[in-house]
Amino acid sequence: MTEGSSPPRSTGPLLTALCVAGMLAATMQTAVIPILGRIGEQTGAGDTAVSWIVTANLLSSAVSTPLFGRLGDLRGKRNAIQVCLALMLAGSVLAAITTSLPLLIVARVLQGAVTGVFPLALSVARDAVAKEKLTGAMALISATLSVGGSLGLVAAGVLASGNSDYRNVFWLASAVGVLAIAAVAAWVPGGGAEHGRGSVDWPGAGLLGGALVLVLLPLSQGDSWGWGSPATITLFVLSPFAFLVWVLVERRAAAPLVDVGMLTHRTFALTNVGAVLMGFAMFGLYLGTSMFVQMPTGRAGYGFSASVLSAATVYLLPPALISLVAAPMGGILVKRFSGRTGLAVAGSAALVGFGSLTLWHGSTAAVITGVVIAGGALSLAYAAMPALVVQSVPLSRTGIANSINSIGRSVGASAAGAVVAAVLAATTKDSTGLPGESGFVWVFGLSAGAGALTALGALLISRTPPRPGPAAPSGTTPRVEERRPV
Repeated sequence: MTEGSSPPRSTGPLLTALCVAGMLAATMQTAVIPILGRIGEQTGAGDTAVSWIVTANLLSSAVSTPLFGRLGDLRGKRNAIQVCLALMLAGSVLAAITTSLPLLIVARVLQGAVTGVFPLALSVARDAVAKEKLTGAMALISATLSVGGSLGLVAAGVLASGNSDYRNVFWLASAVGVLAIAAVAAWVPGGGAEHGRGSVDWPGAGLLGGALVLVLLPLSQGDSWGWGSPATITLFVLSPFAFLVWVLVERRAAAPLVDVGMLTHRTFALTNVGAVLMGFAMFGLYLGTSMFVQMPTGRAGYGFSASVLSAATVYLLPPALISLVAAPMGGILVKRFSGRTGLAVAGSAALVGFGSLTLWHGSTAAVITGVVIAGGALSLAYAAMPALVVQSVPLSRTGIANSINSIGRSVGASAAGAVVAAVLAATTKDSTGLPGESGFVWVFGLSAGAGALTALGALLISRTPPRPGPAAPSGTTPRVEERRPV
């Protein structure tokens, strides 16, 4: 055990606390999607202004996640989790008591900090759970991504039914936030971080955050600004130079935020590529399915004229439930075979699920079948990726490594949002003002392609995990070769 003076007597309460915190983090990313229109109506804001509710949260998540990951490595993971949850709670309360759009955007910035909980939860499990139970524990925590994302949509759909106040969603988030803070305080071991020595690389954190903003901001706002607008093009052009500057600074730093050499390790690099692809597929599932089933059948010629509530409960709840079953299956698959095998199976299943949606989406049964397979695939992927991450980085860098993997999912999700908006806009018919069916075929087809590429990338990962190297001297940055297989 690396954090805290003694391990918990049972892993049950610990995993409950970590899963509640992780599920809350995933929920915050999706819960606002069904209520964006309601927010616009009740605040009097236009679509462009309301879109900043999503963008602000996304940018905050990208900037804060690596920072909290490193702080967890250095100052204690429970402390970092509690700070993330406290910021989320403050943001939720602020969002629940205001009808001002600027304050709501500030609230979403505060809520974005909670995304750092997920990689920290995985690192806590790595430290506190017995080796024979670790794979299953990490798979269970990972399942909170897909389960929480789906439940966020379902809860928002229920709370946004009728003419209800959009702030009900934030009151619910506040209540769950209080429970999560209490559970973490009671059941997650505290104490100092034995492996992480040094200080936070603030210049590296600032440069990484800035580079991520240059990528994510045009992805999230490109549809509003115009993909060919000077602002969009300028930010995209500047982003690779910003990443280059960050790499150069990190190579010269005495205690870098991210060991740049870690990024080039084949297993870690391919796992992060898989994170981007699965992040794309996850939001392709949520956005694509939710919008498709709500299309008015009479005008569009397809879809099911589903309400927000029906879209959430009938079509998006099943993949959330199947994720609860797929998560332990993913843990068994990873433990019995390898993370490589688990990720390959997940990518293949995603290809099948999204491929089914691409070809057969004319009935409720066909759509539910496709989303259930795709949802299970996402859960399998998220069960496999943490095992691959922790076997390919130094023990003292698991927090920041899982944070980088989480950023990959955020980038993929942002790309999915941009692609969905662009594709549907390109296929919108003047006669109806609605996207053509071909637009959704493209969305599901691209998500199927993401699954295929994930499976291919998994097959390129080495079959044999690297052996642990010697521990780094106290006060120095550990070598990339210092690893512990899961």
